[in-house]
Amino acid sequence: MSSSGKPRPAPDPVAVLRGHRSSVMDVCFHPSLSLLFSGASDGELRVWNTVQNRTLSSTWAHGGAAGVYSVATSLDIGNRVISQGRDGTCKCWEIEEAGFSRKPLFTINTNSYHFCKISLAKTPTLESKSSTNKGFMALAGEDSSQVEIWDLTAVKKMVSLPNLNSTDHSAKQRGMCMAVQAFYPSDSQGFLHVLSGYEDGSMLWWDLRNPQLPLHSVKFHSEAVLSIAIDGLCNGGISGGADNKIIMFNLDHSKGICTVKKEIELERPGTAGTAIRLDNKIAATAGWDHRVRVYNYKKGNALALLKYHSGSCNAVTFSSDCKMMASCSEDTTVALWEIYAPKV
Repeated sequence: MSSSGKPRPAPDPVAVLRGHRSSVMDVCFHPSLSLLFSGASDGELRVWNTVQNRTLSSTWAHGGAAGVYSVATSLDIGNRVISQGRDGTCKCWEIEEAGFSRKPLFTINTNSYHFCKISLAKTPTLESKSSTNKGFMALAGEDSSQVEIWDLTAVKKMVSLPNLNSTDHSAKQRGMCMAVQAFYPSDSQGFLHVLSGYEDGSMLWWDLRNPQLPLHSVKFHSEAVLSIAIDGLCNGGISGGADNKIIMFNLDHSKGICTVKKEIELERPGTAGTAIRLDNKIAATAGWDHRVRVYNYKKGNALALLKYHSGSCNAVTFSSDCKMMASCSEDTTVALWEIYAPKV
């Protein structure tokens, strides 16, 4: 609130990145450089300089109608970015001084053609600098009710969840996997965990030591889960779906259960993207109603409603230094925001 007692007006973006010619489906920051990656529904992948707010390079990463559905980076894969297309492939690109490598370093034929964005495994913030974890990627598999884990170093599929020997046939009844988040709990001795969200609104928590059965199953949403983000400590997260709810949840690692921390009801349905800043103070969501919502992650209260975009918001993400947020939209733009910057 301002000193007059009236709510402060929502801030404007500090920059708007224009250049894409179709809906921008996903966006992510480089983990250590002032670069931002964006992928659009016409197949174009771009890298932007976030100091000069200009395109450094672009490439047609995935065939025309297929488009780029997801982009992802992490410290574990170094100076590279992964693009996921609706053409059944994921491609790994080297980041060079002038932008992208001319050709992808490698292409993974996933044969998955649905709507679940990839997730690179997340390491707790306190451990990320000393991490020895290899690059692992989770995605909805060729069988759309399964999650597949891929080793990006060996470029091969490691396991499916549930695996082929599983006696749990309930996954198929949950429908397609629509959202995944892979992470390393600090007490997992380096074993990967995965949260997966499904068409029927359910979410499963997997420990890769037992790929046949999930640790826990919950159903916080009444319609498809569309996005899951895990916090910097890997102790909880936020999920959004096709219903009118945003759920903040806790993960109890000692008991292996997931519980609701806060349920937020929206006026309009549809949350396509969720993100939590690395310092665990701020969370944000990207809505079908063109709005980006910003929350206090610890308390769950709303902090800002950002109304710049004129089309559905597809994704939102934070920079690793916590100083910047980016949102992307069907309106073909990427907006950069400096909001609730951390106190130095």
